[in-house]
Amino acid sequence: MTDPTPLAEAVRKACIEAALAAYEDAGISGLCAEGRWEAAIGALQSLDLRHLPGAEASAGAPDSGANVTA
Repeated sequence: MTDPTPLAEAVRKACIEAALAAYEDAGISGLCAEGRWEAAIGALQSLDLRHLPGAEASAGAPDSGANVTA
């Protein structure tokens, strides 16, 4: 069995980057704190995780049914 840590770290990094970018962009657009938070959550919900390094290693894993397309 392979170590899932590198994939988990890649997912965490992608989520943080997406949330921070969306939060910052929403602030620049003039949204309030609540709107910025909603934008960050929206970015996480639409993040396409299939293109992360190591994602191909888990390509055979069952689909969770979650919509993670951009």
